[in-house]
Amino acid sequence: MCFHKPILIFCLLLPAILPAQTTPAADSLNVRFEKVESEASFPGGLHGWRAYLITKLNPNIPVDNGAPSGKYTVIVQFVVSKDGAVSNIKALTDLGYGMEEEVVRIIERSGNWKPALQNGRPVNAYRKQPVTFVVEDDGFQITSKEPYTLFAGIDNEITVSAGKISNSNLTLTISKGNITPAADGRFIVKVHSPGRVLITIYNKKTEKQIGAASYEVKNP
Repeated sequence: MCFHKPILIFCLLLPAILPAQTTPAADSLNVRFEKVESEASFPGGLHGWRAYLITKLNPNIPVDNGAPSGKYTVIVQFVVSKDGAVSNIKALTDLGYGMEEEVVRIIERSGNWKPALQNGRPVNAYRKQPVTFVVEDDGFQITSKEPYTLFAGIDNEITVSAGKISNSNLTLTISKGNITPAADGRFIVKVHSPGRVLITIYNKKTEKQIGAASYEVKNP
C-alpha cells in the first residue's frame, strides 16, 4: 500500500500578465489595469495573505481525490475592484483532482481587499495566485535531477526504489515519451516536448501497479 503525504507551497501574489488597457475612462467598471502604482493587497499584506492561505486551504484535496504523487502548480486569476471586492475569479490551469476548485473557494471567501491605486485613485486591477500542491508517496521513490521535473529532448536519468521489491522486478511506463531501463534501479526517460507526463511503476512479477508520479516537462 502507498501512503500519500501532502505539502502546500505558496508563491507571492502576482499581477496578471494581460494586454495593457488603452481605454482612458479609468473609473469605468470595465477597465482593469495590468500595471498600477500600488498593487491591490489583502488586509495584513503578504504576511496576512500567507497566514490566511495556510489556515484556510486544505492540503489534502489532491490526496482525497486520488491524485498520484507529484507537484501540481495551480494558478487562479481574479480582479480586485476599486471598492475592494473580489470578482471574476478564474482558474488558469486545469490540473484537476479538486485543486483549482479549492483555491477558487478560498479566494471567493477572502473578503474585501485594499484596492490598487493609479494616479492616487482606487482602480480595478487583476491579480493571480499560484499555489503548489506536492503529493509525496511513501511507498516508492523516484529521484531525478530536479524534483518532479524532466527536460524535453534530452536523456533524463531517474532512479527508482520501491521498498522490498528488487530493481529487476520494476517496470515503468510513461504517458508520453519513452523509458529505457539502465542498471541499479536507474532508467533513462526521453520526452520530446514540454508539458506534463505521468510515470507509472509496476511490479513485474505480480503485474500490479505500485504507484505513479506526475512530472512537469520543461525545455532544457
